[in-house]
Amino acid sequence: MRPDARAWFTGRTSTTRSVHDVDVARLLRAKRRGGHRVSVVLPARDEEATVGGLVADLVERWVRLVPLVDEVLVVDSDSGDRTAEVARAAGADVVAAAEVLPAHGSRPGKGEALWKSLAATTGDLLVFLDADLLGDVSHYVPGLLTPLLTDPQVGYVKGCYTRPLEVDGRSTPAGGGRVTELTARPLLNALWPELAGFVQPLGGEYAGRRAALEQVPFVSGYGVEVGLLVDLLGLLGLNGLAQVDLGVRRHTSQDQEALGRMAGQVVSAVLARGGAGSAAGLLTQFRSDGAGFVPVSTGVGVDERPPMVTVGEYLAERAGAM
Repeated sequence: MRPDARAWFTGRTSTTRSVHDVDVARLLRAKRRGGHRVSVVLPARDEEATVGGLVADLVERWVRLVPLVDEVLVVDSDSGDRTAEVARAAGADVVAAAEVLPAHGSRPGKGEALWKSLAATTGDLLVFLDADLLGDVSHYVPGLLTPLLTDPQVGYVKGCYTRPLEVDGRSTPAGGGRVTELTARPLLNALWPELAGFVQPLGGEYAGRRAALEQVPFVSGYGVEVGLLVDLLGLLGLNGLAQVDLGVRRHTSQDQEALGRMAGQVVSAVLARGGAGSAAGLLTQFRSDGAGFVPVSTGVGVDERPPMVTVGEYLAERAGAM
């Protein structure tokens, strides 16, 4: 690891592994002193099994009992199940991604939901959580908020964690994050070695200041996390970024073919930012039908939304809300 990355890792990595590590009084004082409003966003597609428990705990713990969070929003991306109904019953505000900034149409992918959440929330500090998290993650939100509330130089915070691998009902203590280790980390270390200190560059739990997030584009698909990390490095500089060790993250693991599609989108997003040319935009994988191999091609090219500060409707809504 380069000296600058090592120094960043030492100085900009904090730890919040349980609610017992949270200094609630300090965070509330910092929130009041800064006049902050906090929005928590969960992008979701077919997550009825997990989203209700996540939302209910967030609302009870950090909205009702401790006024740290001002709004909890689930952005539903064309779910075919009861995701929206379950999330709303648990206490979240729910919007359909397609209904936010409708004049701009709708695109598939997690990044689309995150981009549109900027137009559907009111907080100056935003926390993003995946909606398929399992287990006790009640410390995630205050952990991610702590660097933003206590250090005005920090504009973007990534969560990091160990990731158990759960496949076919069997769990191992580590081994999750395969796209990170086999694709994202080697690319980032080669092209942006100053980012080598990030433990989970593709992790879905992070927080940022609206003033920073609205100035960068959002890749519509699974390349959104690596795109945000690289673009916010350019905007804020390395010392404007931080990470928090949140302990353990459990979620539903994907199969190898799905991971390959995710990796293809990550590669496309990195190449688009690395000046090394653009990806072909098509990933071909092979399935065996018993008699031979069948090629299956999937689009993985970069499709991204522009910085929100360039969107007239967003600027008009923000001006009207002030």
